Parts: sequence; C-alpha cells; structure tokens
Amino acid sequence: MTRTLADMRRDYTRDGLSETQAPSEPFSLFHQWFAEAVDIEQHPVEPNAMTLATVDEQGRPHCRVLLLKALDERGFTFFTNYDSAKGAELAARPFAAMTFFWPSLERQVRIEGRVEKVSAQESDAYFQVRPLGSRLGAWASPQSRVIADRQELERLLAETEQRFLDTAPHCPEHWGGYRLLPERMEFWQGRASRLHDRLNYRLAENGWQRERLAP
Repeated sequence: MTRTLADMRRDYTRDGLSETQAPSEPFSLFHQWFAEAVDIEQHPVEPNAMTLATVDEQGRPHCRVLLLKALDERGFTFFTNYDSAKGAELAARPFAAMTFFWPSLERQVRIEGRVEKVSAQESDAYFQVRPLGSRLGAWASPQSRVIADRQELERLLAETEQRFLDTAPHCPEHWGGYRLLPERMEFWQGRASRLHDRLNYRLAENGWQRERLAP
C-alpha cells in the first residue's frame, strides 16, 4: 500500500498563472476562477465546496467541508448551527482558513482571516430560501452533540414537523451565518514537475500586496 501511495501522482499541464494575468487585488481573480469552476466542474463536484479550518481553545485544529453561500467585497459567507463544534471554536478564536480545490482546472485558493457573524437579517434572508427539509433540519438537529442512534434524529425531526405543521419554520436563534474577512488569499495553479504557480495577496495598511511564492 505504501508503494502504491508513493507512486500516485498527476502532472499538471493545463494552465499557468503569471503576474500579467493577475489583478492588483484578489477578489476579481477569485470571481473569475469561481466562474470558470462553475462552468467546468462536473457533477457531483460542487464548485462552492470548501474546507474550513478552525482552532479550539486548546489550540487543536479542526477542519470540515462546507458550502460557500455568499461572497461580496466584505468577504466569504457560510451558514451553520452557532451551537455546533465549529461555532464554539469560532466563539473562542474568531479566525479561520478556507481552501477551495477545483481539480478539473488544477487550481486551489487558500483564504485566511478574521471571522464575524453576519446580521440576523442576512441569516434570515438565506434561511427562507433554503428547501423546507433543510429548514426543518436546522431546528431538529442538535449539531455536533452525541445522540443515541438514527432513530433519535428521526424522532426529533418528526417532532419538528409537527411543531411547524401549520406555519413555516422561521430562522432559529442558534443558526446563522459567518463571514470570513480575508487578510490573505493565495491562488495556486498546478504546473508541470511540481513547479506550481503561487500568487499570494496580503492585506496591508495601504491595501492588497501581491507576491509570488516558491512552489
């Protein structure tokens, strides 16, 4: 098995990333790359899927895959249960990192920065456009807590369905969005022989600073 893993490799030859192709700030480049990912990535790949990393009070890192649900000039927004493990970690240490990987384009984007909760109005607006099952699930699931078995979850869901039998479920206080405010964004384009292109943007007092990193 070790030999098999050691032999697993793919040479990246699709594209390059030069300073002449890159803007002076990172958001327009992310929008461009994301649009291309939406066009080329095939089902079941979700182009807005990203790995979110947080750190708990003991300094131990945790990561999981989530979906990006909003993006504007302020930052990158995702939604979750505020009482979940990631919610507790962000409450203790409001910093995070997220990584997007688009294998068809041989591209990766890493983003790091401070995290804040979005407004209750933003959370409610997104909650109302979610499918009914997802809205009921947000009420039913005590996310990250230990439960006895699948039957317990189904019982909680049935109770929630009865609770909202005659009314639409509203956004719970324990559920909502976080926005990552980027301080660093790195764009990685795979290249042959592992000599990849890496353009890094750092937020400084006078704006975004762009630099090339060795692969």
